[in-house]
Amino acid sequence: MAERNWTTFLLPYEQAVNELKIKLRGLRKEYIEKGEHSPIEYVIGRVKTVESIKEKMQRRFIKDELLEQDMQDIAGLRIQCQFVEDIYQVVNILHDRTDLAVVEERDYIANSKPSGYRSYHMVIKYPIQQINGVKEILAEIQIRTLAMNFWSTIEHSLNYKYQGDFPQDINARLKRAAEASFMLDEEMSKIRGEIQDAQKYFTNQKGPDYPGQKERAHENLDSK
Repeated sequence: MAERNWTTFLLPYEQAVNELKIKLRGLRKEYIEKGEHSPIEYVIGRVKTVESIKEKMQRRFIKDELLEQDMQDIAGLRIQCQFVEDIYQVVNILHDRTDLAVVEERDYIANSKPSGYRSYHMVIKYPIQQINGVKEILAEIQIRTLAMNFWSTIEHSLNYKYQGDFPQDINARLKRAAEASFMLDEEMSKIRGEIQDAQKYFTNQKGPDYPGQKERAHENLDSK
C-alpha cells in the first residue's frame, strides 16, 4: 500500500482546529463585552503529529482505511473553565450550536477514571469547506477546570516517564492529588457568586481603558 500523503490528509483537521479556536474564543469575548461571566477561560487546540497517529494506529489496531472514523482525536481542542458548573454550561452551548454535531460524550467528572482523571469529553462532527465541497471530520473537545487541567498535565508528563506503569507511591500520591484538586473545585463552587462579584468589581473599578479583563480574553491562548 502506498504511503498516505499526510500533509494533504491533515489539512482539514488543521483548518477545523483553527476555525473552532476562533469561534470558541469569540464566545468568550462576547460574554465579556456584555459584562457577563464567561464559562470559557482558555481555549487551546492541536492536530496530532504523524508519528503520534501511527503509534496510536499500531497500539489500537486501527486499519488505515478506517483511520478517519476510528481515531476521533486527530483534531483536539481543550476548553478550560473556572468552575465545574461552567463545564456543563459549555456542554449545553456546544449541543445548541448548528455548525457542529455532537456524536459522543464521556463524563469523567461524574464518573472519574480509576487514576483520578476528571474531564468532560465530547466528540463532534465538524464540516470543513474545501475546494471540492464539504468534508466532515471528527474532533475531540476536552472540557475541564483549571485545577483538573493542572493535575492532568502533571499526570501526562509522568506517564511519558513511566509509560503508564507508575510506582505504587507515585500512583497513590496522584490519586490523593486528584481528590485534593476536586475538593478545590468544590470549595470554589460554593463561593462562586462571591468570586464572580469580586472579578466584576475589580474590572469595573479599573474602568474601560484598563488592559485587564477584555484584553485577557485572548491572553496566552495562541498555543500550538
